[in-house]
Amino acid sequence: MSHISPKSTYYTIFGMLMVLTGLTVFAAFHHLGVFNFPVAIGIAITKATLVILFFMHAKYSSRLTKLFVGMSFFFLLILFTLSLTDYLSRG
Repeated sequence: MSHISPKSTYYTIFGMLMVLTGLTVFAAFHHLGVFNFPVAIGIAITKATLVILFFMHAKYSSRLTKLFVGMSFFFLLILFTLSLTDYLSRG
């Protein structure tokens, strides 16, 4: 199954990625206290989701591909949870 997206979709997604990159730079130069990490991770996950869905065409792929993409995010969440648990348990 093939799906051809209009160029305007790619330009819109590219514009959103550029806005999120600017937001990343803005957040990097401002002290957000305990929100530094959650904001950075939130922006990164949003950008990765846009790239996966539209530039890697996962949005229009088969159910098996969507299953593997979902499983990847699930295991990434486990990795972040375990890493954050270790980080927060230190003195």
